[in-house]
Amino acid sequence: MPAPLNIIQSDASIPQKADAVVIGGGIIGVCTAYFLAKAGVKVTLVEKGRIGAEQSSRNWGWCRQMNRDKRELSIATRSLELWDELKKDLQNDIGFRRCGLLYLASDDAEVETWAKWCHWARGEGIRTDVLTAAQATERGAASSRPWKGGVFSPTDGIADPSAAAPAIAAGVQNLGGTIHQFCAALGVERSGGRISGVLTEKGAIGTDRVALAGGAWTSSFCRQLGISMPQTSARSSILSITKAPDHLPDAVHTKDVSLTRRSDGGYTLAISGMIQLDPTFQSLRYAHRFLPMFSLRRGSVRAGGLQGLRYGHESRRRFDPDKPTPMETTRILDPRPNQSIVEETLRRARLLFPALGTATVQSAWASYIDNTPDGVPVIDEVEPGFIVSAGMSGHGFGVGPGYGQMTAAIAQGREPDLPCRQYSLARLLKGKLKVAGF
Repeated sequence: MPAPLNIIQSDASIPQKADAVVIGGGIIGVCTAYFLAKAGVKVTLVEKGRIGAEQSSRNWGWCRQMNRDKRELSIATRSLELWDELKKDLQNDIGFRRCGLLYLASDDAEVETWAKWCHWARGEGIRTDVLTAAQATERGAASSRPWKGGVFSPTDGIADPSAAAPAIAAGVQNLGGTIHQFCAALGVERSGGRISGVLTEKGAIGTDRVALAGGAWTSSFCRQLGISMPQTSARSSILSITKAPDHLPDAVHTKDVSLTRRSDGGYTLAISGMIQLDPTFQSLRYAHRFLPMFSLRRGSVRAGGLQGLRYGHESRRRFDPDKPTPMETTRILDPRPNQSIVEETLRRARLLFPALGTATVQSAWASYIDNTPDGVPVIDEVEPGFIVSAGMSGHGFGVGPGYGQMTAAIAQGREPDLPCRQYSLARLLKGKLKVAGF
């Protein structure tokens, strides 16, 4: 069953020309388009399905600095500032609030790991409160057990995955940009060694600047252009439950299960890091690059099924623009959730938080998380006028505004005001990689 999603209206016919075209209507794509439009750039966004219908509406909604890899901390901090700005500037509610994120630990090793991160982060100007056993148990009083320690990050928060991407896309329209849903990009056109246009199923758009924010579809799209983008998708299964008691934390992570309060008063439940790998020809092609990452996460990685082959988002073949492409036959990636994971998640949540015992399941859904081999995104102008902004590895929603702003700056030919060399595509193609912390 699809995750809840607000729907916006598309603009009329696509323009013949644009200063910049964004491919992909997830959180990264709409934020890129928003900051381009805000800078006065005539921008058009094309999306094969609906705005925000894939991973951008199927995540927890966390907007965090806590436990970020050092390569992403500055952009996470910037993103929180931008979430504040978006909340103020947009006409539609995005559900963002700095409610603080609570991490509870039941073993000493986990407490020590978080404490080390917090000590380092304080040197970077990030406020995090390391909790003693007594403090953690007090904050986690709604649970059924005492805790050995934890962390509370008071400046972090949550936004509404069902509302954020559509609201930001509407903001693009209010700034003069155009949004075109059910309009798949089939390829790009080149002239004189530069991008000269985007070919869509509804016609060509002349432009010399393209930002590809295709999520799980990015690598297969890049392949059409002769660009190698190591990427593989992992299937995550989560669920939502009906309204729960107010004394539960708004957002809490434990090793067993994590909870996030939804805008309707219910909760999203998930087991952090619990994923399935559905084999595809693309994932097999890049398997050797992903071994270090999935070896580190072997306790939470499970073998999947053949869904990935059916959807075509990781196709290795070249598309024929004169025939239906996978983007046109699969408008929205809507994989089946793993029922055993859903049941296990609910069981753990009810065991850990007894107040959830009477809550009923509203919905369960799955999504494909686009991963890079080191768990850090690619934000890079890989050829003149063509920028790739993808591979968010499960971190994309919370840092979407920051990465969108960075991508928009590159698309304007400007140097971003935050470091971006660590997001180059070249790092993924050779040498040993440092896998991000999870």
